[in-house]
Amino acid sequence: MNDIVLVTGGTGFIAQHCILALFDAGYRVRTTVRSLAREREVRQHLKVGGAEPGDRLSFVRADLNADAGWAEAVAGCVYAIHGASPTPSGNQVTEEDWIRPAVDGNLRVLRAARDAGVRRVVLTSASGAIVAGHKPRNRPFDETDWSDLTGKVWPYQKSKTLSERAAWDFVGRDGGGLELAAVNPTTVMGPVLGGDYSHSIRLIKNLLEGQPAVPKINSGFVDVRDVADLHLRAMLNPAAHNERFLAIAGESMWMIDVARVLRERMGEAAARVTTRVLPNWLVRLGALRDPVMRGIVPFLGVNLNATSEKAERLLGWKPRPREDAIIAAAESLIRLGLAGPR
Repeated sequence: MNDIVLVTGGTGFIAQHCILALFDAGYRVRTTVRSLAREREVRQHLKVGGAEPGDRLSFVRADLNADAGWAEAVAGCVYAIHGASPTPSGNQVTEEDWIRPAVDGNLRVLRAARDAGVRRVVLTSASGAIVAGHKPRNRPFDETDWSDLTGKVWPYQKSKTLSERAAWDFVGRDGGGLELAAVNPTTVMGPVLGGDYSHSIRLIKNLLEGQPAVPKINSGFVDVRDVADLHLRAMLNPAAHNERFLAIAGESMWMIDVARVLRERMGEAAARVTTRVLPNWLVRLGALRDPVMRGIVPFLGVNLNATSEKAERLLGWKPRPREDAIIAAAESLIRLGLAGPR
């Protein structure tokens, strides 16, 4: 096939696995990066993932904060997977540093896709647009839920919520014939391809390297390869138009249970993995100075279980077990020399 698919944010963890899945499906791929100097790095990561695409992969320089490059990026593309978005990097000072690039970036990509005649955009959103700010509940979260921004919501989750809502509003109001689907992954695990991996993978790296204790927080988990597979299903299946899909493998887990999985299955490589839970009061104390811990506080003791029943029923999606996703992340970190004894 010579159809071209745009994947935005080609340096991203999920984006690179989407690129690999698209190559496996026979597509040509164009991807955006903020600096063309990173093309070599992206190609090296894809090589670790088993692909050397040559001229079947092309690069365009484009930034979420500017219009330049986006028309070129979408030109001639049949589909687009839009995953470029601000992520926890320490560079964000205010909420606007999170929210404005996410909202404006979504609108830039959707506007350019519409004008270029792209058939469908699959938006990489997050479970953070679904599970944050709620009072405790007795049922799993699903796609009908939206994060309650009147509650205590970290800027990252707020940016995901507002940017996804902006995308749906745009398509409903100004999208013309453009179709939209959204994928909302929980905590993404699975094999890393190089040193620039996701914020979520640092959870595993920190455990392997002897983090002394874990907070009492709960999350869903899913393998990045299954997230990529869900993006392709959402891209191609007619039933996915105008729908959002939670990506979670089985039920959610407490972080101490993640630690136990590592200790049970990784042997000596997990010798430094903690078996201790950090008291909630100590997390709250640390949050007075640490913005990362401040983001954890609203989730202390909160069960964030969710369901992927919709994706499984409508799209035939079947994720691998959550434990396998966690172990795949740990094994890849060790294999690439990115975690473990120093």
